[in-house]
Amino acid sequence: MKKITSLFNIRYPIIQGGMVWASGWKLASAVSNAGGLGLIGAGSMRPENLEEHILKCKKATSKPFGVNVPLLYPEMDKIMKILIDQKISIVFTSAGNPSIWTSKLKNAGCIVVHVVSSVKFAIKAENAGVDAIVAEGFEAGGHNGREETTTMVLIPLIKEAINLPLISAGGIGSGKSMAAAICLGADGVQIGSRFVASIEASSHINFKKAIVSAGQGSTVLTLKELTPVRMMKNKFYEEILELYSKGSSSDVLYKHLGKGRAKKGMFEGDIDQGELEIGQVSSQINEIKPVSKIIVDIIKDFNEALFTISAYKL
Repeated sequence: MKKITSLFNIRYPIIQGGMVWASGWKLASAVSNAGGLGLIGAGSMRPENLEEHILKCKKATSKPFGVNVPLLYPEMDKIMKILIDQKISIVFTSAGNPSIWTSKLKNAGCIVVHVVSSVKFAIKAENAGVDAIVAEGFEAGGHNGREETTTMVLIPLIKEAINLPLISAGGIGSGKSMAAAICLGADGVQIGSRFVASIEASSHINFKKAIVSAGQGSTVLTLKELTPVRMMKNKFYEEILELYSKGSSSDVLYKHLGKGRAKKGMFEGDIDQGELEIGQVSSQINEIKPVSKIIVDIIKDFNEALFTISAYKL
């Protein structure tokens, strides 16, 4: 765990996920102020919006924070220029080839972390020169790996294959699951869904309430012909199922998905027709809470889990 806390200069080895439409400056600064590492999610922001969030986050916290950047998104040149000009010291990249930007970011003094869903891409990221890796199991919400490897299987596989600090993601929303990830070989955890249902998240209150109401089986990994995404079952998902039953092509699925579907659900609160990206761990979330309380609860739960584990000696 010290590898992660030392790398980012934070108190707890807890990194907030850079979720689209949820991870604005309020959430990022709150997580950083509570002892974790907050991330601004650039995936749902135009360059000018990102710069505004960075400036506000700098005013809201004196602690380290970073920016999460999906590399396949448009206007990447502008995004990277803003990160470098604003002297962002920590950048998490995902959904793309890390070799394109890692050296440029590191030359600018950035710590670079890349998110992967397989051993193959973990090795590629290490070879690209990143400083740490997030291994994300298919329990995670949002865009996901095609391999459908669970976190419990993925972490040991990647731990054996690389020599970098390893952060576990996917299905982690409590101190007990954090302890499990550490036992599997992770040096820290990245938590997304639990922070979406926080007071400070920019996600719509309708979405937050839907998360709190979610049960086992409320989410599904779908649209694999386009980009695999885990989302909540709703009317929009039922329409996708209907298209599948008709043997619809990828073009038809893409046309029905359209543009702005995630924004419609997660940010604007259309629970029926929006794409509600959230992880399986939503079934364990029963309350919308402030970030400070979430982190206090996770650490308390984590320490209790370690105490319980220590009693088992074979």
